[in-house]
Amino acid sequence: MDKSGLLKTPVLTADQAEAAELIEEWFFHLHTQIFVLCGYAGTGKTFLVDHIVRKLGLVPGDSVAFIAPTGKAASVLIRGGTPAGTVHSLIYTREEDIEVNEDGEVISERFLRFVLKDKLPKELQLIVVDETSMVSDEILKDLLSFGVKCLFCGDPAQLPPVGGTNTLLSLPVITLKEIVRQERENPIIGLSRAIREGELPAYGIYGDSVAVIPARTLTGEKRRNLLMQADQIIVGTNRTRALVNREMRGYLGIPAEAVLPIDGEKLICTLNDWSKPLDEKGDFHLVNGIMGRCYRVRPQEDGLGQLDFRPDFLPDLLEDLPFDTGVFREGRYYHGYGAKACLLENGVLVHENNYESLRRLRVKREDTVCRFEFAYAVTCHKAQGSEYDSVVVFDESRFFEEGQSWLYTAVTRAKKRLVIVR
Repeated sequence: MDKSGLLKTPVLTADQAEAAELIEEWFFHLHTQIFVLCGYAGTGKTFLVDHIVRKLGLVPGDSVAFIAPTGKAASVLIRGGTPAGTVHSLIYTREEDIEVNEDGEVISERFLRFVLKDKLPKELQLIVVDETSMVSDEILKDLLSFGVKCLFCGDPAQLPPVGGTNTLLSLPVITLKEIVRQERENPIIGLSRAIREGELPAYGIYGDSVAVIPARTLTGEKRRNLLMQADQIIVGTNRTRALVNREMRGYLGIPAEAVLPIDGEKLICTLNDWSKPLDEKGDFHLVNGIMGRCYRVRPQEDGLGQLDFRPDFLPDLLEDLPFDTGVFREGRYYHGYGAKACLLENGVLVHENNYESLRRLRVKREDTVCRFEFAYAVTCHKAQGSEYDSVVVFDESRFFEEGQSWLYTAVTRAKKRLVIVR
């Protein structure tokens, strides 16, 4: 605030001001549908877009839609006060072929598919796409088919989408490079910039919030304290992920024989299930990468279990989800993608192929088998699009062809505290 008690309007950096002028000119006077705004960590992309939307006279949730590729990425916008949803919730509808019994209960979900909507709300004038680097070209093509102007925002130094390509960020109209004033002294931003420019961070302490330490020194109580204090541990390989998750459960006092999750444990969904909405509006679904806590875990028949799940960015609890216990028991899933679990009238859950049980007892409900894994440690690809106050990164960038992008993406998940273990 200034001396009068009024809030001061933050001053735009030179490249933010240039970008603002270009976006305004594009929106009001140019016929091109796409504007690509790139920006590295700490350059104030979010602030700039908020400033631009207000200047254009648009209303979030009405004349402008903010979307992100994942529920977690959208939740970052929501927590910042911007109404947002996922790309899928904006442009697709879900079509299901279902079977119901005489009481109207769903007993079979035969198939589920996404169908491109015929049109978007007529008042929509602009779509802002955050975390564009995670959106595949295939989905971008569907998004652009509606003809609405799209402002694509992203960090070109981050990892590309898994199993797909994204060409938009290689063709930016403008790239923000100047670090905003409030971030200039942030050691996390300084370190991320050095990594982006090809430097390997040296061991040492950076300011009061960043450290790079040798893995050989991280032992005993020091290791336990560091890992227990982290909001998220990020690794590169599935082998390291499994080892660290097992280690964390030990620190929490969970006995080794308790192979299935117990109440309150941190899990991540590893299978897209668009038939399971996470909220009443249906903006978010139980898809790959969603993290949260589990409750009332109980084993069932045929390598199945049931649990309740609360996503870490929503208040709603999903109850009685069938899940594959194989990955917890033997490190592999017992059932294939799309496998169904049948809830019998006696309350027992069995796999759909257990025909003997199905003949003896009436099936009350059929549901897709979910997949969960422990999430104290996750891979960098799973963490992309999220942010956490305190992060520990086990630097395994050497295992990846895009090692520099891997480490940059991992480091920029941290907001306040970062430790790199190498």
